[in-house]
Amino acid sequence: MADAEFEDAFRSHHHAERTTDEPFIRVMALHALAYCERLFYLEEVEEIRVADANVYSGRRLHDQIDKGPDTYTVELASERLGIRGKVDAARREDGHLVVTEHKKGRSKKGVEAWPSDRLQVLAYALLLSEHRGEPVPEAVIRYHADRKTIRIPVDEKEAEAVVGAAVQRARELRAGLERPPVSVPEHQCRTCSLAPVCLPEEERFAVAGEGKAQRLFPADETRRVVHVVEQGSFVRREGDRFVVGTPDGAKKPLPARTVSALVLHGNVQVTTQVIHYCAGNDISVHWLSYGGHYVAGVAAGAGGVQRRNRQYQALCNPLLRARLAARIALAKTENQLRYLLRATRGAERGRSATVEEGIAALRAAVSGLAAQVKDLDAQESLSTDEAERQIASLRGHEGLAGRRYFELLPAVLKLQADDFLYFTGRNRRPPKDPFNALLSFGYALLYRDCVAALMTVGLEPSLGILHTPRSTAYPLALDLMELFRLIVWDVPLIGSVNRRQWTKADFDITSGQVWLNPDGRRKAIQVYESRKQEKWKHPVLGYSLSYARTLELEARLLEKEWSGQPGLFGKLRLR
Repeated sequence: MADAEFEDAFRSHHHAERTTDEPFIRVMALHALAYCERLFYLEEVEEIRVADANVYSGRRLHDQIDKGPDTYTVELASERLGIRGKVDAARREDGHLVVTEHKKGRSKKGVEAWPSDRLQVLAYALLLSEHRGEPVPEAVIRYHADRKTIRIPVDEKEAEAVVGAAVQRARELRAGLERPPVSVPEHQCRTCSLAPVCLPEEERFAVAGEGKAQRLFPADETRRVVHVVEQGSFVRREGDRFVVGTPDGAKKPLPARTVSALVLHGNVQVTTQVIHYCAGNDISVHWLSYGGHYVAGVAAGAGGVQRRNRQYQALCNPLLRARLAARIALAKTENQLRYLLRATRGAERGRSATVEEGIAALRAAVSGLAAQVKDLDAQESLSTDEAERQIASLRGHEGLAGRRYFELLPAVLKLQADDFLYFTGRNRRPPKDPFNALLSFGYALLYRDCVAALMTVGLEPSLGILHTPRSTAYPLALDLMELFRLIVWDVPLIGSVNRRQWTKADFDITSGQVWLNPDGRRKAIQVYESRKQEKWKHPVLGYSLSYARTLELEARLLEKEWSGQPGLFGKLRLR
């Protein structure tokens, strides 16, 4: 056949029509399956795909390589085999068809193909053979890192057995809700693009219970959250840029690739083109009211069907829910106690009898919660009614501890009774004094981040643990917030107040209601976002990362309580 006819034959071939409901398996998915079954499940079943630097460099390689004359790239599918894929290169050598696959990495010991690569080219050879109606006796893998070319003889019967077994295993995994365990050597995880989702080193650490986890999870957020607070502003799209316009006619362009989320406060308009671009490029969009109340959010997020099913089934387990609720309540209360002890210690400050009494009450709450955690961990089962009683008791302890904490905050704030920020207790909906307005606004920003973290992980925020679904707020987001209220907002806010960074001009006060005005919002956002970029050392895992990344990490550790190795969620503690 002439070269032109050969090419036309490939290009004119159409994918086979499906005669069953069983979808095709991608050949690249079989490659992932041979590399790691969990990788296959995450990519093909849960549809989570992360393009890291290695993925992009591989794509560039395929775009740049010279595949030689009379070589063609072709997409093929087989109803009989149940697979589809894109052959890198197909050509004739000495009258026979040959498929070639290009890899940017190294060969195995310089003389062999890796098992996953071998499976991939065998599948391509079978596809090519079926659609050309002639055997493909050889497949070639070119490893560019060590410049090795590995030739693989193709025995069609053996190849069909190998590929068929892989397809069968892929279908078994795709039919189940359970994520496969981590079962590959550590070195395979280090270069995997999905390591930040899978968290294999954290699972190994949870099993070993000692040492330090190797951090494969990104330490920093490379993109930023953009808040638009000026009333009457708009956001529109121009190519790969967002343009933020203000009522005075000013316009500020922002490269879209640098944005992780848009947060729109109050009367801010956003075009459909911006929302569409964000949905397709992993950029979440969130709307807050002028008063800081969270209204709604959209995010592409992870596919979620399997994740939400597993989450629902897990939280229907009364004992698991009670254990997680106890861990959340203990973490929040113990952090409050630790902070107050740290902030009020020192002979030069001293402690009044009221402060000592409050700290003693907090200690008692922490001890009671710790005993409850220990008791729940020792139990093997719990009825639904018993679990609800336990959780109600936890809420009572946590609520009393929270009241004590806010009663003791004046001992930490360096304010006189006549100061406009002087704090006498927590109030909200709406806040009645400037300090409570600051607390509420910061908590709204934190709530937004917790919702975004849960969306990113693919969890259903409506299915809560400690909190009940009694309002428009997502209970699981409120649960996650409890771990971060003090660490991410209270601590930096108190520091900014004690440094006298706020003035009366930052607030609007009307009829006993207090709100931050646009300038005050910008200042609060700066304090909050700066705190999120600070690094800290995880108290259990032992590696450093920013608070912004810790929010997502903790959401992923929560999911591991029922989709992996449990025991690491809710261990955040202030040093």
